[in-house]
Amino acid sequence: MKEHSPNLINSFSEEAREEALQRFYLLRPALEEGISLTQVAQQHNLPIRTVQRWASHYQTLGLAGLVHQPRSDQGQRRNLPEKLHHLIEGLALQKPAPSTALIYRQVKEVADREGWKVPSYSQVYSVVRQIEPALLVLAQEGPKVYREEFDLLYRFEASQSNEIWQADHTLLDIWLLNNRGIATRPWLTIVIDDYSRAVAGYLLSFQAPSALQTSLAFRQAIWRKAEANWKVCGIPEIFYTDHGSDFTSHHLEQVCIDLKIQLIFSQVGIPRGRGKIERFFQTVNQLLLNKLPGYTLQDKAKEKAQLNLKTFEAHFRRFLLEEYLLQPHSQTEIAPVVRWEAGGFLPNLPVSLEQLDLLLLTVARTRQVQQDGIHFQGLRYMDVNLAAYVGEAVAIRYDPRDMAEIRVFDQKGFICRAVCQEIAGQTIGLKEIVQARNQRRQALQTDLKQRKTEVENLIEWEQPSQSKPTEAKAASASTTPRLKRYQNE
Repeated sequence: MKEHSPNLINSFSEEAREEALQRFYLLRPALEEGISLTQVAQQHNLPIRTVQRWASHYQTLGLAGLVHQPRSDQGQRRNLPEKLHHLIEGLALQKPAPSTALIYRQVKEVADREGWKVPSYSQVYSVVRQIEPALLVLAQEGPKVYREEFDLLYRFEASQSNEIWQADHTLLDIWLLNNRGIATRPWLTIVIDDYSRAVAGYLLSFQAPSALQTSLAFRQAIWRKAEANWKVCGIPEIFYTDHGSDFTSHHLEQVCIDLKIQLIFSQVGIPRGRGKIERFFQTVNQLLLNKLPGYTLQDKAKEKAQLNLKTFEAHFRRFLLEEYLLQPHSQTEIAPVVRWEAGGFLPNLPVSLEQLDLLLLTVARTRQVQQDGIHFQGLRYMDVNLAAYVGEAVAIRYDPRDMAEIRVFDQKGFICRAVCQEIAGQTIGLKEIVQARNQRRQALQTDLKQRKTEVENLIEWEQPSQSKPTEAKAASASTTPRLKRYQNE
């Protein structure tokens, strides 16, 4: 191996020295065995002039001559005027993206008109190729695509259970039969724990997403569950959601303030960090919906609708409790309910369900208590405690999934749970209703008697002062002359 300057090759990087050695072993048959450079070029599919240049550099500088040298004009504009360079870039950044040939023709016309030296096609092509990719995407595809490809992202990840909860809605890809037997697609509202991927609460409904739907799902998420294998509950530290009107409502903001939850919204139109809840929706599609009649991707899916909302919820609940929560998650490799419990923490819970309802359940509207109870949604609700509020306006809160009862409030707070006897298993006997009415009537009679006694006492005290005018009036009446008669009578 020829070496003209032993220390020169050591001044290059390890990668450069490795590349020089590869070129040397490629040239070695021609340098030491008498094989022609043409044969070496043909054997390695290289231009003969490249092989000749390498051999010449090796003869002059030794192994250092085979180190790749960057072009001396790399990164330079190759003597193009600055205005011409900016013109080429400006044309290339147009929308829709023009071809290099079109850019070259336009540049040539401008150069001829301005008296500039016309650049070569390769010069124009080189300038276009050197434009920053991010600038091209922003100019030709818009800020949304630019953000998705080039924005610096911050991927948040909860470090423990109940640190971050997410919520969202989706229109499920299945046709169900509503109360009138019409095929309708249901909405699913989900509250999910970011750390464990465990579902904390959900709501299925034919109604479009609203603040009430969100509140009901949030209520189920926070409170204890009756199922032994669904222990996810508590008040989260952060509630992360999008800018839907139901999530940005004043009611939900006030709930988060009262429960000391930090409410964070994703950027408008940029739902980043919400892929975990979107992944759950995909899981529901792939592992549950495609097995049921009425799945939208089936042929004539709408005509195949068989399930009603109650039956479908039974399928969904079984899938959630027996499959999703208990099977290892694809990302965490741990079952969601196991990962949620792994921290061994005690969830922060409200004092009572009534307190939680007061915060979460939206007031439907004001109702006046009638003699036969509260009339709402064509139903009649009764409770013995309402006897003291007949004729008064009260506020009612209710769960659309269970119209068997409503919660009644006045300005002082919770009054009672009023039950609709027609749809609830619980009934209130006539004896209890009569007894409550009698007690109320007796209380009113006692009050009336007391007021009457006070009025009579007041009248008796004033009576003596009124007796003299009465006697004078009687005396004057006795002395009144008789009517005058005519003589011919």
